[in-house]
Amino acid sequence: MVSPISLAERDNIGGVTPTDKSTDESTDGLDVVHQLRAVTVELDLFAAEFAHRNGLHPTDLRALICLLDAARARRPCTPGSLGARLGLNSAGTTSLVDRLERLGHVRRTRDPRDRRRVLLEVDERAVALGEAFFGPLIAQVAEAAAQLAEPELAAVRRFLTGVLEGVTARREDG
Repeated sequence: MVSPISLAERDNIGGVTPTDKSTDESTDGLDVVHQLRAVTVELDLFAAEFAHRNGLHPTDLRALICLLDAARARRPCTPGSLGARLGLNSAGTTSLVDRLERLGHVRRTRDPRDRRRVLLEVDERAVALGEAFFGPLIAQVAEAAAQLAEPELAAVRRFLTGVLEGVTARREDG
């Protein structure tokens, strides 16, 4: 995998960085769009590095994230709901779950209320692997958020919710 470049190097190829002074003066919101795009690219590269180091396909990682989000929300996740969330057909979902199960990242369990229904759970080892890699970044983001006053955090939450809703709507519209 190619070594990541520094923020200074990114300036030389036209990337938006947190230190890019030209973004401070924009009033049309495009500066925020460009910064959000830069964050998205960096997060994608960071996730790709994790996937590469652990022999995962990017879809495998997205599946694990979906399963962790479902667990955090105390929402059961079935192969069907995972496939729908990822935009996969039944065969693709089965292949994905089989691969994650073979790697020891996911377990299929029976729903205690309906034994016919299969639920998916992330294995504790996969959680530990993710925490070891992503934990420092998560701590950094949480620390950056902790520096904001509650009204600022509320504004960030509203903004991110609006962005997420917009992206989701555009993706669903095709």
